[in-house]
Amino acid sequence: MQSHSMIPFNKPYLTGNELDYIAEAANLGQLAGDGLFTEKCRKWLQNNIGCDEALLTPSCTAALEMAALLIDTQQGDEIIMPSYTFVSTANAFVLQGGVPVFIDVKKNTLNIDESLIEAAITPKTKAIVVVHYAGLACEMDQIVKIARKHNLYLIEDAAQGIMSKYKGSPLGSFGDLACLSFHETKNIVSGEGGALLINNSKFTERAEIIRQKGTDRTKYFRGQVDKYSWQEAGSSFLPGEIIAAFLWAQLEQAESISSKRLAIWEFYTRFFTDIDSHRISFAGDAPLDCKINGHIFYALLDDMTARDHFINKMRDKGVHCTFHYVPLHNSEAGKKFGRIGSSMEVTENISERLVRLPVWLGVNKEQVTKSALSVISLLEQQHPS
Repeated sequence: MQSHSMIPFNKPYLTGNELDYIAEAANLGQLAGDGLFTEKCRKWLQNNIGCDEALLTPSCTAALEMAALLIDTQQGDEIIMPSYTFVSTANAFVLQGGVPVFIDVKKNTLNIDESLIEAAITPKTKAIVVVHYAGLACEMDQIVKIARKHNLYLIEDAAQGIMSKYKGSPLGSFGDLACLSFHETKNIVSGEGGALLINNSKFTERAEIIRQKGTDRTKYFRGQVDKYSWQEAGSSFLPGEIIAAFLWAQLEQAESISSKRLAIWEFYTRFFTDIDSHRISFAGDAPLDCKINGHIFYALLDDMTARDHFINKMRDKGVHCTFHYVPLHNSEAGKKFGRIGSSMEVTENISERLVRLPVWLGVNKEQVTKSALSVISLLEQQHPS
């Protein structure tokens, strides 16, 4: 295997306008943020997701940390969430003294199992955080009902969810708050970057203050106050204009980027349509009322040994595949700061078996074909007909 022939797991896509917009931002002379390109991105997010307000942040992690502050997370407050997620989903609330309560995911979507949520609710429960795994929507109708019934905040970790929909509505439009990621591994990228989406208008003013170091600086720039001052605890959750300029080059072509990425996902799917599900299972169980964005194409092997063997053999064939999350409830910090709120049977099973194949804009049909044929070849070796 030659390193130069390796198909990488991910490669950031460039539209071609990024450097031009960065140069334009530099020439405008405002690099500190909340300038022309931040405003373009903000309006795009508002118009396309339908949120009340959209605030760019340095990362999805920062957006989640803002969400934890906005709902006034206190010591001992319990936050229900899946264990099969990135560490930031839990860490944002732990920083404020919150206790993650981990519950299991559904086998067909790897999203939080809504049927387990109510049993995990206690008098200490403050919020439910859903994670739209692989850009596939959680069962939002039922989860919204549960949150309203128990008077809980609902927060969407939609890091992987941009351009996906649930029953016609964009992900990020359901929760009181929602968080997006524009990390280089996502569909729409700015290197690092994120956004906090606000659907409950009671949070808008405080969000602006918390984002601007705890000051009412945003009001000052709008001419609403004659000077700005420290209002409450906050931090610097404002990205610079260079990031916003890069992001705008992506957002203005989001529809094209999304459709091209989904075409790659569907190309994989066609290869594996006729493979016996007893040999291997693949992503593709999207409910008919959900629009996906092709963020992740994954396979499920027999067990961890088979998965690790598969990854090594695919690397030998020149295809870089990778596993995904180590469940948070099994991590050192998860045991220290959180607790388990349900059986974790599916989470523990899936996490040991899942492997992701290369899906990125720019990977060509020949590369996808090579990846797919490599998978089929390995399966034939492991499970001869």
